[in-house]
Amino acid sequence: MRIPAIAISLAVSASVWAEEPAIGYVKNVMGVATISTGGQTAAAEPGTAVHLGSVLRTGSKSSMGVTFRDETIMSFGPDTELTVDEYLYAPAQGKLKLGSKLAKGSLNYVSGVIAKLQPDAVSIKTPGGTIGIRGTQFVVKIEDEE
Repeated sequence: MRIPAIAISLAVSASVWAEEPAIGYVKNVMGVATISTGGQTAAAEPGTAVHLGSVLRTGSKSSMGVTFRDETIMSFGPDTELTVDEYLYAPAQGKLKLGSKLAKGSLNYVSGVIAKLQPDAVSIKTPGGTIGIRGTQFVVKIEDEE
């Protein structure tokens, strides 16, 4: 039996993600939350790896906390979706970047090393604009349009 090419492509893609180093880890989950990376979706639980390109989602009445390698902390409220678009943490080489997209929901952000060493290297895109981080803590909530 011959396996379709697309199935092979997806299997290779998923294995590549498994080999990539994690950029962060789930610290806590309350309710239902998932992490999707490279076409694979898994239930989020403490210790679940977050990779470049991961999409983090929480269900209704759910929350999740993630800590990144540079000690950035992101806490997500109910019905939240965030994609990690860019992450580069090589402080010895001066290579620092954290870019994500908050599609919906709420986020409590606490700056880590990236924002402290290079504040303009952190941004979070929202449906209404882009938040430039200058090394601090903030909370943002995306309201549904009526």
